[in-house]
Amino acid sequence: MLHPDLDAEAMIETAYAKVNVALHVRARRDDGYHALESLFAFADHGDRLSAVATDDGAIDLFIDGPFGGALDAGPGNLVLKAARALQAYLGDQRGAAIRLTKILPVASGIGGGSADAAATLRLLARLWDVRIAAEELAGLALDLGSDVPACVASVTQMVTGRGEGLRRHPVKGLEGTAMLLVNPGVGLSTAQVFNNWDRVDRGPLDAASLDALVAQGRNDLQAPAVAAAPVIAQVLAALEGHEGLRLARMSGSGATCFALFDSDAAMADAAMAVQGAHRDWWMMETRIRTA
Repeated sequence: MLHPDLDAEAMIETAYAKVNVALHVRARRDDGYHALESLFAFADHGDRLSAVATDDGAIDLFIDGPFGGALDAGPGNLVLKAARALQAYLGDQRGAAIRLTKILPVASGIGGGSADAAATLRLLARLWDVRIAAEELAGLALDLGSDVPACVASVTQMVTGRGEGLRRHPVKGLEGTAMLLVNPGVGLSTAQVFNNWDRVDRGPLDAASLDALVAQGRNDLQAPAVAAAPVIAQVLAALEGHEGLRLARMSGSGATCFALFDSDAAMADAAMAVQGAHRDWWMMETRIRTA
């Protein structure tokens, strides 16, 4: 079987990086999950998936890219899980050879695995010409992980519950904004960070405006993440104080932090300064995706 990038007919999908502009943890639920209120936004960039259809019913996964070595292409990979979940839903054995080019850091709070799973569902639905109702696709996505349903659409949205409550929520002045992503090269366990949340409900999320998100929004997982990886505080300090900065905050359960800027030029200047001082940190210059 040919590697997907050798086939000119391969379909391509981007697994857009996710940021939690704000993430309020309201309670720990009886089922072990946490009740969240979060504004999800997505970058213009992310991991890259390509696929070609096969008629043998097999799902084969190839992984490359700068962070590909950190992933296993075995049955636990979310790309394979997503592909097989769609296969099971369809009740037949359409196959595919899938290539994942891993551009985003692993276990970094920007939805890499969830975005990859969601992009796999989108990609194979196109590749196999699948007609699937939105609610059925959402059910498949939620079974794969709490962030996967939001990543299917990859648009700015309010996310509630454990991830099942989704509502498109554009915020004036947010979409299209220049955004710098910075990761210090440490991976964090999402479960560990959630388990170390102090269980204090600090109030609901007001996402009515960008000003409200900046002034009143927060990431309730930032404190336990910093306790586990103090370098996150260094990243945030490195992002603060730059001209044109609108907001600097940690995303998800860390360790990636994001900074929103008034202009591409301001973002580029900040990126140059941060990279100059911390050459071993991963960085991406991008924008909030507009859909």
